[in-house]
Amino acid sequence: MRRRDFITLLGAATFPFAAAGQQTNKLPTIGFLGAGSEAGWSTWTAAFVQRMRELGWIDGHTVTIQYRWAEGRGERFAEISAEFVRLKVDVIVTVGSAVPAAMHATSTIPIVFGIAVDPVGTGMVASLARPGGNVTGLSVQNTELPGKRIELLRQLIPDLGRLAVIANVGYAGAVEEIGEVRAVARKMGIEVDVLEIRRAEDIAPAFSTLKSGAQALYVCSDALINANYTRITTLAAGVRLPTIYGLRDFLRSGGLLSYGAKPSEMFRRAADYVDKILKGAKPVDLPVEQPTKFELVVNLTAAKTLGLTIPETFLLLADDVID
Repeated sequence: MRRRDFITLLGAATFPFAAAGQQTNKLPTIGFLGAGSEAGWSTWTAAFVQRMRELGWIDGHTVTIQYRWAEGRGERFAEISAEFVRLKVDVIVTVGSAVPAAMHATSTIPIVFGIAVDPVGTGMVASLARPGGNVTGLSVQNTELPGKRIELLRQLIPDLGRLAVIANVGYAGAVEEIGEVRAVARKMGIEVDVLEIRRAEDIAPAFSTLKSGAQALYVCSDALINANYTRITTLAAGVRLPTIYGLRDFLRSGGLLSYGAKPSEMFRRAADYVDKILKGAKPVDLPVEQPTKFELVVNLTAAKTLGLTIPETFLLLADDVID
């Protein structure tokens, strides 16, 4: 046999083994389903990536992260989840509003949510201690938060008697929150008007239904709301409504107050879940965690625009003040 023929034959014989070796060495893949936009989630993804690096997972070197952005459009959740299943990712990272679509797409690929409003009540997990199935993560399942937010508003508006609430009623977690807001407001003698939306196009018309006498606006966070926070804060400012949010991000475009957990810290913690899963842990054995610290942020520029004077005692309660 000629030397060239021998080399060719040897190459053909060893190719399957080389291919098998390459497949074995394939980097684990994370499917990151961002419910909003890349820009809007930048601080959250940065926190996640930084923690992953600290744990030894570096994108492109020890792990591959596939990012997909739904831009606040809930109909994209199923499409992106199905794509991740086709890509055979090792874990999906997202938020509560996208979890049902991901669960429908797969019952085997682990799903980690960085934030979810009520994962038990909405059926994502069986319980916080024993999630069950292939889903786990971090929850802001705290029924005291709506009451705290309304109380903060009342400290600034002592005669608060009518509160408007805007929420995506297509998201079960937001519907749960509306119920909690109503219950708290009823005890305080405050009337509640709900501005219902299901898509971005509903936001402006919802504001046109505001009843006269509304004195403040409570915003229920979810993917749709978060992707359109600039539009919401602009419309609220146009009707001179002091607003309170669960996320400080809304204050960048003129919101007055925010009170809630820090999403960046929650996504940082989500990286620890992913680390354990990539090392062999199962979601069923990873209890859902809840934040223990909540921050109050005040936007003084928004207060001046609204003609509100923020008492010094209130400012002393704030974790951060935006001038």
